[in-house]
Amino acid sequence: MKLILGLGITGLSVARFFFKKDISFRIADSRQEPPMLDIAEKESVLSDSHFGEWSKSLLEGVTEIIISPGISETESIVDWSRQQSVPIISDIELFGRYTKAPIIGITGSNGKSTVTQLLGEMAIADGKNAIICGNIGKPVMDSLSDEAELYVVELSSYQLDYTNKLSLLTGVITNITPDHLDRYSKFSDYISSKLSIYKYCQFSTVNLDVDLANGVDGDNYYGIESSNLRCDFIAKQNGNTYEVFHKGNRLITSDDLKVVGRHNIENLLAALTLGYRFGLSLKVMTQAAIDFKGLEHRLEFVSTINNIDYYNDSKSTNAISTITAINALFEKYNNLTLIAGGISKKEDYSELFKLINEKVNAVVLIGECSSDFSKQITAPHVEVVKSMKKAASMATSMAEGGAVLLSPGCASFDMFNNFNERGETFKRFVLEEI
Repeated sequence: MKLILGLGITGLSVARFFFKKDISFRIADSRQEPPMLDIAEKESVLSDSHFGEWSKSLLEGVTEIIISPGISETESIVDWSRQQSVPIISDIELFGRYTKAPIIGITGSNGKSTVTQLLGEMAIADGKNAIICGNIGKPVMDSLSDEAELYVVELSSYQLDYTNKLSLLTGVITNITPDHLDRYSKFSDYISSKLSIYKYCQFSTVNLDVDLANGVDGDNYYGIESSNLRCDFIAKQNGNTYEVFHKGNRLITSDDLKVVGRHNIENLLAALTLGYRFGLSLKVMTQAAIDFKGLEHRLEFVSTINNIDYYNDSKSTNAISTITAINALFEKYNNLTLIAGGISKKEDYSELFKLINEKVNAVVLIGECSSDFSKQITAPHVEVVKSMKKAASMATSMAEGGAVLLSPGCASFDMFNNFNERGETFKRFVLEEI
């Protein structure tokens, strides 16, 4: 008997797989009405299910637990399982047992979704039946296919925490910055979680700009302004332009790309290095990079209205991602208006406040932390509003050309269901009501 803990997207995907394979399973969720309940009922996968407070009886007859990444290790059910020596695994580990094609794993505090999507598009452009899945949105257990030639999988630290065995062709950490400190007792635990990806890699890909990964004995390397001869791909800055090289030969420049910012050059280097290890064509990868439009809610260009460019970076839920967005746009715009705020995380925002005070012309604050943030920000114009509609309108009235950037640096749950809804709401008011 398998026990699936959590009936979200991940749990439902595992239940579907077990149901199809005729593997006996039980589903449990501490919520009375978990998000995938209606769909699970329609698909008839709830013959053995429990919703509400955890109970030790859930473990009766259970030989293995597949746990959803959102369930913390501090939950009582996890503690009971370990006391009884019941193995706990992630859907990623389960996925690895049934895959026939190579897997490339991508993790990091920021940029992992972009690298996953870009690499997947590179592989598809090169004629490969590549499947993009994992933390990026499509669960791995819903992605299994006998026709797959490559899986490009985004891995969160939570998924890695519950993974004990996995075989990756190669993998990378895009970067490591303080994040999820509400889940981890200390930053070093979060670092260890990210670094664990390398123990599953046949070939390790290392970003030399990630100091915390410099102790990793890599097989492939990349970096910006790197003189390391071991690098497969490097980028060098020439004025406001980045030039990307493969072993001394220039492939592409940032002027050729639709995405902006130094961080997107890092993302490109990661995708190129991973793709090169798999054997993708350099020519095809380069053209795919030129065609790549980026991801929704990640420094996404929305529109130009009355000489103001609007960018949606709602995926920014921590300080470093907003710092990255501001620096990326500051390379292009002299006038920048920022919309920020939400539920702040347990991290140091001082560097973000310093950057805002130095480079941002006007700030509109929303959400739970708006009052506290307003005390730290000394930009020329700072306003606190209570809705996204008002924020978009206020930012437009304060902007004098240049760009308006939604990059909250905070979680969205005080005002929205998730960052997607926050970004879509912003875009709607920009496009329809301003």
